[in-house]
Amino acid sequence: MEQITIVGSGNMARSIAVRMLKARHSVQILGRNGEKTRELVEFLGAGAQGGGEGAVAEGGIVFLAVPFAEAKKSVLFYGDALAGRVVVDISNPVDLATFDSLVTPAGTSAAEEIALHASPDALVVKAFNTCFAKPLELGSVSGVPLDVFIAGDSEQAKLKVSSVVAASGLRPIDVGPLRRARELEAMMLLVMGLQVSPAHENFNWDTSLNLLP
Repeated sequence: MEQITIVGSGNMARSIAVRMLKARHSVQILGRNGEKTRELVEFLGAGAQGGGEGAVAEGGIVFLAVPFAEAKKSVLFYGDALAGRVVVDISNPVDLATFDSLVTPAGTSAAEEIALHASPDALVVKAFNTCFAKPLELGSVSGVPLDVFIAGDSEQAKLKVSSVVAASGLRPIDVGPLRRARELEAMMLLVMGLQVSPAHENFNWDTSLNLLP
């Protein structure tokens, strides 16, 4: 089975790890905070291992389960070690002070910016940015499995991500090239704004963005 590396030890790292273990993949957690990393590995149990920020990323698929700014730093830090690997950006570059704008320039996306900072041979894919941590860990909302929208310029990389998504009980949807990350991130500006709006008090980061037949 595919070896998965997850950079980060927060809620999204936990949720992605739970899904990947469900798909019977082994998981490597690389976190800056040693205590949080150990706690997460202990929670995950069999099939999970941990390491510090400087540890070698062992997975053929590397999830950047950190905010946009940290994701850029991570690909610079790992550099050519990511060559030939699938690197999954899950970030939403939303201004968290206002939830009213994106911090990326017009005409680009967090995923495209990360691809510019990564090794030229890294295969950057956008995925999981439309999933919130709580429903992602559960795998469904109101009994409906989550959709995972996937964008990337490498068909092989998208197929690898689609495979682990499907094996984890979720529905992968290929939305096209990496530039489609612009629309995925813009959609989440709207959705995240709804979560914090007083007018929508029933939304508590437990929603999901799905396409219904």
